[in-house]
Amino acid sequence: MATQHLLAESDESLDDFPCDVLAENCPSRAALEHVAGRWGSLVLVALRKGPTRFNELRRRVSGVSEKMLAQSLHALERDGIVVREVHSTIPPRVEYSLTPLGEQTANKLWELVAFLQDSMPQILTARQAYDESTAEG
Repeated sequence: MATQHLLAESDESLDDFPCDVLAENCPSRAALEHVAGRWGSLVLVALRKGPTRFNELRRRVSGVSEKMLAQSLHALERDGIVVREVHSTIPPRVEYSLTPLGEQTANKLWELVAFLQDSMPQILTARQAYDESTAEG
């Protein structure tokens, strides 16, 4: 909404709208939080495997509450990263999947996740050295 209001005032198109995630009121900051926040990033990684039902997502993303998962999915859906599809079966079946934008986002996020997972020996060594140096002081 803030973006639409800003665009209406400046007569800029969405394609020309300048974004700067470091600027306090930039709408890209909220989108980054939805994607890179604790649950959003894990949901995106889980959805890389394909369309998934809500309860299956809850099982894949260990530790997420129903409320936080629903909020994360809603925010990602609003940003055009996730799509919610209701299948007309009895009982109705709801699946979540990535949009093309979501697939691109999840793939880039996966590169970071894979890098961090591969770097865990160095990270754990650094943590241990840090903890030992602060415990001595």
